[in-house]
Amino acid sequence: MEPNRNIFREYDIRAVYEEDLKGELPYYLGKSFGSAVKKDGGKSVCIGGDNRLTTPEMKDKMIKGISESGCNVADVGIVPTPVLYFAIHKYGFDAGAMVTASHNPPEFNGVKMVIGNKSLYGKDIQKLADLIEKNDFEKGHGEIRTMEADGDYADFMLKNFSFKNTLRVGIDTGNGTLGPLIVPLFKKLGIDVFPLYTDSDPSFPNHLPDPLVPENLKDLIKTVLDNKLDIGLGYDGDGDRLGVVDENGGILWGDQLLIIYAREILKKSPGASVIFDVKCSKSLEEEVKKAGGVPVMWKTGHSLIENKLHTEKAPLAGELSGHLYFADDYYGFDDAVYASLRLLRIMDRTGKKPSALLYGVKKYHATPEIRIELPDEKKFEAVENIKSHFTSKNLRISDIDGVKVFFTDGWALVRASNTQPALVVRMEAENAGSLEKIKKEFLATVDTFLV
Repeated sequence: MEPNRNIFREYDIRAVYEEDLKGELPYYLGKSFGSAVKKDGGKSVCIGGDNRLTTPEMKDKMIKGISESGCNVADVGIVPTPVLYFAIHKYGFDAGAMVTASHNPPEFNGVKMVIGNKSLYGKDIQKLADLIEKNDFEKGHGEIRTMEADGDYADFMLKNFSFKNTLRVGIDTGNGTLGPLIVPLFKKLGIDVFPLYTDSDPSFPNHLPDPLVPENLKDLIKTVLDNKLDIGLGYDGDGDRLGVVDENGGILWGDQLLIIYAREILKKSPGASVIFDVKCSKSLEEEVKKAGGVPVMWKTGHSLIENKLHTEKAPLAGELSGHLYFADDYYGFDDAVYASLRLLRIMDRTGKKPSALLYGVKKYHATPEIRIELPDEKKFEAVENIKSHFTSKNLRISDIDGVKVFFTDGWALVRASNTQPALVVRMEAENAGSLEKIKKEFLATVDTFLV
């Protein structure tokens, strides 16, 4: 079989189901993933899926393929991604697979994979495509069983969190997979919940479950303001990314949340590293240093950030996009429910609203992510040419992920998207005037290398 290699992304597999996943590919994905687990010395696989209409069919075909590679499979059903990750760690599975397309439109699906408690990315995902093309699979007859994990997941949260005060919290899960779990959990914790789009509906009738897009948070903002809530929490389709609205209706991005978490964690772990992606604000780096930590900038991508967390033995990591990782009192995977409860606990203990938790943080001016369409075969070359251009000007740059150019009053980043045929650009500066100047110069330079 020859799969479309373009659906094998940097840190997951994702595609329009009817175009590239329908038919026997999920079965062969299962065989290739099970074979990779066997080659790594494992034999047990846990699998779950999100609430998309195509998920049960895709999951069943993957289960068949995984079992025929000789691995034993435990199916935890339709659950948020953090529940699948939790099950892998708690029950000691060798590997796991989550059938999900996260925040993508309903016609998409895909799979995120873990082997040995590490998310697959890069070459390891490409090796799965190699195995399919070569028909090079392990063989066997693994057992298949169903099991529940969401109950133990909820019990873990109930055991590890409690609140002295009754917090009034807006919740928007965008009709994704998380709503049926998080609402009863939060109510058991004594939280006064104001639910919004928390019923499971894979048509996503209200907005796509993507809290990185401000438009998707407008109803949550209105709910917070109209009801004078303490905070609003928005989640993506599979529950591993968090978006936050403060009591004034302002959006707090992942780098701002990392500042709040880092200030708490570094009190008990002075000198520890905090990992963040290249798109994050300079204010995060400054605040980590002030709190006695070591800021470590790394590549964008949930698998890449997670791997860096483990290699650096850091207690905290995250991305601008809202993937947040805790390894101080948790397992070190991205879990938006756990991240929410950590934030609410800080609010409860300090008596402060979200905006007050960012007191003293310098405010920079930044652009949102700017996406410039460019074919996959051209985007990496364009980034290299842009890098050479700015290097020749003797400006300080970072090429950890794309090229980040540092100016006297700000920075500009361009990187090849790992999920789309596009370049991703973001800029930040000391003030609005400097930002406009950097934006004009940088985008003009980028444009010259697009042909």
